[in-house]
Amino acid sequence: MAPLITHIYTADPSAHVFNNRIYIYPSHDRETDIQFNDNGDQYDMADYHVFSTASLDPLAPVTDHGVVLCTEDIPWVSKQLWAPDAAAKNGKYYLYFPARDHAGIFRIGVAVGTAPEGPFVPDPEPIKGSFSIDPATFVDDDAEESAYMYFGGLWGGQLQCYQTGHDDASYDASWLGPKEPSGPGAVAMGPRVAKMTADMRGFEGAVREVVILAPETGEPIQADDHDRRFFEAAWMHKRDGVYYFSYSTGDTHYLCYATGSSPYGPFTYGGRILEPVLGWTTHHSIVEFQGRWWLFHHDCELSGGVNHLRSVKVKEIFYDAEGRIVTEKPE
Repeated sequence: MAPLITHIYTADPSAHVFNNRIYIYPSHDRETDIQFNDNGDQYDMADYHVFSTASLDPLAPVTDHGVVLCTEDIPWVSKQLWAPDAAAKNGKYYLYFPARDHAGIFRIGVAVGTAPEGPFVPDPEPIKGSFSIDPATFVDDDAEESAYMYFGGLWGGQLQCYQTGHDDASYDASWLGPKEPSGPGAVAMGPRVAKMTADMRGFEGAVREVVILAPETGEPIQADDHDRRFFEAAWMHKRDGVYYFSYSTGDTHYLCYATGSSPYGPFTYGGRILEPVLGWTTHHSIVEFQGRWWLFHHDCELSGGVNHLRSVKVKEIFYDAEGRIVTEKPE
């Protein structure tokens, strides 16, 4: 499977269908002298490109719309423009992005444009009440087109610093670094979700924790269950009335999914959708396009295995008669 984009390194692809085209909003990897560590300091991205294509045929051209936002454009950002996402509503397009503020704490910002390829103008401050990384927005198909943001990532993403609440008062700097809850009886930390305001630039309600349940017990997945617990890379899609929450397990390198009947969860673990690839991180999106379902992800094959130099790829996924995600087309 060849990368979709080969002239620059791209990762964490957020794919959406706008105006009958696939638009891809990835992070932009670059060369760095920063040594690899489990805090992710080597992922020193500084800008975003937007890409689009009219077809997922392997020979179809992919358009690079150029740089649409960079660190210097955003007053509150100090460094590390990590995995972004995008949404469309109210005739406008919204680019969501995490970055460290000038105190070194990850926040989530928003930039607004009138076209899916930008340009995007950032709000001068991060979204109030936001923290951690990996924003993923989901606009539901209800009458109000309710929108939700999912976010959070462990270790370098700082989610483990918010174990007692969802605000600055609960931030505990002693948990910075490659740390997370562990030990007998410890429950895995879940990602966060918040309903978006009508203008898509803030949180309307309280931030909540998303609970992922083990199907064999009906209880939350345990912290030491690294094959199934949430680590980062939240994504939400909906099919036949079922909400599919998918995510990365981080240090075990799986992409997994869980299902539920509400955008808030709880979600019951359903299985894996991608086995480990070359490279440390796994980050993805799932989108329906031209009647088929596609998994966008990345690996490090193009860079020869350099963990912070990744490339976006895509593969088709399928559903069986019970609605489970499968990687091979059912007979």
